[in-house]
Amino acid sequence: MPLAIWASLTRLDRVEQTPGPAGPPLTPRTAVVWSVLRAELDRRAAAELTVLDVGGGTGGFAVPLALAGHRVTVVDASPDALAALSRRAAEAGVPERVRAVQGDGDALAGLVEPASVDLVLCHAVLEVVDDPVPVVSALAGALRPGGAASVLVAGRAAAVLGRAMNGHLEVAAALAADAEGSAGPRDTLRRRFDAEGAAALLAAAGLTVEEIHGVRVLADLLPATVADGQPGALVELERALAARSPWRDVAAQLHLFARRPA
Repeated sequence: MPLAIWASLTRLDRVEQTPGPAGPPLTPRTAVVWSVLRAELDRRAAAELTVLDVGGGTGGFAVPLALAGHRVTVVDASPDALAALSRRAAEAGVPERVRAVQGDGDALAGLVEPASVDLVLCHAVLEVVDDPVPVVSALAGALRPGGAASVLVAGRAAAVLGRAMNGHLEVAAALAADAEGSAGPRDTLRRRFDAEGAAALLAAAGLTVEEIHGVRVLADLLPATVADGQPGALVELERALAARSPWRDVAAQLHLFARRPA
């Protein structure tokens, strides 16, 4: 990887670093995802990638990717988030590399040209859209042959365990029994996933799932004094457990990395 690109990404590896314009330091919520993305960037180190970040909000991933030399379009329903994204990109010195488009995941097919993107990010979106099937189909259609998709979804098992541990046994039972992994009309999410179900959703859209990792395997379970007092150790432990069953399967989120066949 060229030195300039490597420098902008490795700044994210210093967990003690103060957040800055290049993006936040690696945390238990981001370390596993960035590790997978960096491997893809390394694999295509000579290329300036066209990136689509669906639901990318204020640019936690988009701005670091732009700093690494890529062009990023962020689609998000919130005008306030997109305004913050534009300010963040300007402060980082990459406003020309970041484009903000207002829209939501359900309308994605009408917002992006087919086969125009090298890398798609779809993080914490599929659990809130009306129907994830057309959204995933639009993601796959936006990718060029050989392009990759980074998909992050809420995990069902973690939600069941979390509710049960807090004494909400009826809610935990509803989450476990519901086909969509929802606790009912008052639930903040429409659905949650297990690894097999999420992988099947991507495969049905013609994507080949290459990796599945758990994100926040332990971070949401530990007391704040432990998590805040040993951030570096927690990041490394999250990385070590992320791909290993059973820990992967009880993570708060599941990260799937898939590719459109060339």
